[in-house]
Amino acid sequence: MKRILSVIFGALLLASVSLSAAKPVKIQLWPDGAPTKNGLEGIEEKWNGKRLSDVSVPELWIYPAKNPNGQAVIAAPGGGYTLLSTDNEGTMFVDWMNAQGITLAVLMYRMPNGHSEVPLEDGRRAIEIMREKASEYGFNPDEVGIMGSSAGGHFAATLSTMYGDKKYRPDFQILLYPVITMTDLTHNGSRNNLLGKDASAADIEKYSLENRVDANTPPAFIILATDDKTVNPLNSLHYAEALQQNGVPYSMHIYPTGGHGFGFRDSYIYKPQWSAELERWLRSQKK
Repeated sequence: MKRILSVIFGALLLASVSLSAAKPVKIQLWPDGAPTKNGLEGIEEKWNGKRLSDVSVPELWIYPAKNPNGQAVIAAPGGGYTLLSTDNEGTMFVDWMNAQGITLAVLMYRMPNGHSEVPLEDGRRAIEIMREKASEYGFNPDEVGIMGSSAGGHFAATLSTMYGDKKYRPDFQILLYPVITMTDLTHNGSRNNLLGKDASAADIEKYSLENRVDANTPPAFIILATDDKTVNPLNSLHYAEALQQNGVPYSMHIYPTGGHGFGFRDSYIYKPQWSAELERWLRSQKK
């Protein structure tokens, strides 16, 4: 009986420690107000534990690694620039990243609501905050990467190609089935929410990120499935072509099935393969 109680107590203690470790440090990006408003101010955010919408007060949810290896990753969930899929494209990565020694920060960024500059503002500020916190959480300020899925992939690639001042440049980028272009190959919902339904030709060209790649674009890891019916796989292929033409190292993994939005779900049959590839690639990015 004592042995049984001991096992139960140990299991409860382990669960308690696990739950405690899973609580993030939450940091507001703009405590004094963001530079650009997105028109959603005053609207209550809606979150059911898996989806977050109507974000007007962006936050970083930081999950520090217990045994840091020097790297940190900012995860930008997707959701068509209208909401954030915070679980399968955000918090589900925490345990895996932390086990590699990587501090993960899930970025609850603002929806553009037709204000195209808003996501980039949040991305730059998130990079800035993470580098300011590097010594506190034991990672290298020169080993901070950006990860994004779907429209979050467009967010990540925007930051990787349009960062502006060098201090905002991510050190590497991880893209899952990303939206890249704003041309006819785009995901229409993402384009409408980012640029508006009457987007100008200039904005379409500007935010088609295959046009923004240059020799200073950070190395990329890209994963997608050929049967993605939501975001045309040609988005990733054209981005890889631009990386190739500019001499930017990249690792791209294309699987025959999986569709769109598999994120870090265990149900995706190719998860063991692509996560192992990502683990190896992240080690190759160590400085």
